[in-house]
Amino acid sequence: MGNDPAALVWFRRDLRDFDHAALAAALRGAARVYCVFVFDTDILAGLPKDDRRVDFIHRAVRELDAALKAKGGGLIVRHGRAVEEIPRLAAELGVASVHANRDHEPLARARDAAVAAALAADGRAFIDHKDQTLFERDEILTRAGAPFAVFTPYARAWRARLRPADLAEHDCTPRPGQLAVPRAVSPAPTLEEIGFAPTDLRVPAGMGGGARLFEDFLTRIDRYHLTRDFPAVKGVSYLSPHLRFGTVSIRRLAAAAWERSLMPDGAGAAAWLDELIWREFYQMILWHRPDVVDHCYKREFDALVWDEAPDLFAAWQEGRTGYPLVDAAQRQLLQTGWMHNRLRMVSASFLTKDLGIDWRLGEAHFARWLLDYELASNNGGWQWAAGTGCDAQPWFRIFNPVTQAEKFDPQGKFIRRYVPELAGVPDEYIHAPWKMPAPPAGYPAPLVDHAVARARTLARFKIESTQSRVNPPS
Repeated sequence: MGNDPAALVWFRRDLRDFDHAALAAALRGAARVYCVFVFDTDILAGLPKDDRRVDFIHRAVRELDAALKAKGGGLIVRHGRAVEEIPRLAAELGVASVHANRDHEPLARARDAAVAAALAADGRAFIDHKDQTLFERDEILTRAGAPFAVFTPYARAWRARLRPADLAEHDCTPRPGQLAVPRAVSPAPTLEEIGFAPTDLRVPAGMGGGARLFEDFLTRIDRYHLTRDFPAVKGVSYLSPHLRFGTVSIRRLAAAAWERSLMPDGAGAAAWLDELIWREFYQMILWHRPDVVDHCYKREFDALVWDEAPDLFAAWQEGRTGYPLVDAAQRQLLQTGWMHNRLRMVSASFLTKDLGIDWRLGEAHFARWLLDYELASNNGGWQWAAGTGCDAQPWFRIFNPVTQAEKFDPQGKFIRRYVPELAGVPDEYIHAPWKMPAPPAGYPAPLVDHAVARARTLARFKIESTQSRVNPPS
């Protein structure tokens, strides 16, 4: 036990009471530990009232409060500007320090700097901790001491560095009476009181929901590498919202994947571990290059001239492109708040390379609708698909929406689920219904000819660079 009389733990995107770096540190160092979550109006102000993420967070906050109460404490919940609420609450409670887990997004970094300055002016410490990734910032660098720009060598270095200590969980067991709540604390606001409405969440929320999904995935993880790309199959983990909001522990997930990847039948676990490493790769990129939020990672591509096509963009948003797999993907997003990862790549490629529309518009659309929206991964994924980001062979990779559908939804099961206009189309035409003698009524013809659009994209990207002299594969 340290010398701090009291500490405050500020929960953000880490809504759990176990294996929590900031909570563990506060419990080690203070006689009394308070816990707080702020529904930050600086973030909420721009969101629609039916935002599924706010509903997910609200449910997770209620479960976290109950878990902390079971340990003798509880969660103080505030609604306001976090930059004001946290220093104010720290003063009210008389704590010596505020602990929080690091967030690498540029706005979050600015917010935390402002909070730290306000606390310091009042004689209090702001202490942040690594929690949402196993490795962060400068922990994985090239031999030259620079950030990696390509995933494969980064993943190799990540795996080479991993040690059991990196996977060790933080002990969040409080001493009797150590977790504290103020004598007079207002009840947590309802969803309606913070200006939002319940939604049709298709994913179980909170720590309990994350644990159930993880347990279920472990029964399927050995086949992950075989099933992950097929949207009509239950092949992925569905844990991305829980990783986003920290209702699961990255150390617990990575430890399970790492251990199973070393087994004779560990190919599925190894492939899933790669997905966790991709997440850390994009977090690292965002930390070193916050400019990617508004600019191309490869800055020479800022000079690209994208098409101004609002009608085509609206058709893509609403799932009216005439390409069944793209339309099914877009409708899945609108209906459920989630999109299968393979389809995120297909849909992003279609917007940028078939329709010639700026990746930033597509990224913003995903940011509006994705329950698991995470700036680093969303930005990285969009720039990867658009050919402007981190990759060894970027711009001439152009997904064919028909062949992708034939390969990953061969019987059209996924397409028929989300595009009911095509329910009666025979299998031989399900991926290209415009080829039918009598195309189905109510379903649009393709917005563009893929072969023509592909040629336009290759011309758009051919600039004076080494890559522009590579002979693009057909």
